[in-house]
Amino acid sequence: MFCVSVNVIGGFHHRIPKSFVTNSVSAMAANSVRVAAAQMTSVADLAANFATSSRLVKEAASAGARLICFPEAFSYVGAKDGDSVSVAQPLDGPIMNQYRSLARDFSIWLSLGGFQEKGSDPQHLCNTHVIVDDTGKIRASYRKIHLFDVDVPGGRVYKESSFTEAGEDIIAVDSPIGRLGLSVCYDLRFPDLYQVLRFKHGAQVLLVPAAFTAVTGEAHWEILLRARAIENQCFVIAAAQAGKHNDKRESYGDTLIIDPWGTIVSRLPDRLSTGIAVADIDLSLVDSVREKMPIAKQRKPIDFWKAASL
Repeated sequence: MFCVSVNVIGGFHHRIPKSFVTNSVSAMAANSVRVAAAQMTSVADLAANFATSSRLVKEAASAGARLICFPEAFSYVGAKDGDSVSVAQPLDGPIMNQYRSLARDFSIWLSLGGFQEKGSDPQHLCNTHVIVDDTGKIRASYRKIHLFDVDVPGGRVYKESSFTEAGEDIIAVDSPIGRLGLSVCYDLRFPDLYQVLRFKHGAQVLLVPAAFTAVTGEAHWEILLRARAIENQCFVIAAAQAGKHNDKRESYGDTLIIDPWGTIVSRLPDRLSTGIAVADIDLSLVDSVREKMPIAKQRKPIDFWKAASL
């Protein structure tokens, strides 16, 4: 089933204290840019996943979105850990070129979270978040820093590091909807990354493509996303894998778009459906929240905490 959720940010001023809003509804609408976040259930079939992605890109473009964000592992989810190494390709390979053509054909930017990029040896890949512009050019790539090596309570044991190389670089890039801070899934639990993206690299919109497990998603997904939005005064776009990929793997779903005040402004009505959540982003809301609550000026430098006594 395909679902579309549309919420226009210019219409929810009432959720934010009036003292934090400086623009009128009409002004926000005039300056806003539409974005979409995709939700899907990827499988071990590159062609099937590309077909689903193509339909979602068409929906987003028809809705007027300038950017559509895809979840982690959008192009492939294997039956077991490590299967994705067999399909890993370089960023100039045929799989990524298909998606670059999709961006060009529909004149839309793509956030491709969690692509299986070929690693430095045959046993490893990089879990890479790729930004493609509306001409099909790759504008940025971020390799996931925090790898999911976790014994999930009540679930299975994951060891992403057994087949994935950790990245080392923090990446932000300009786009039609503002300056994007890139991350992937498990990164969400490490707030330092997002603070560096916001306070050192000027991020206005944080992208969190993910394939959260059902157990951890139910417990922490929404609250962590809203916390990252609030503490960094950024929009957060979280595109999620949803439902059963195979007999062994299930993702939580619940694709969300959140404003800098921590308000959820768009989500799919069905947490497990395939579809897009759409919202209009206006960066004047970011500026307004930051001006009225100037945490960038008030936060202490790292040297302060090093010297602080207990």
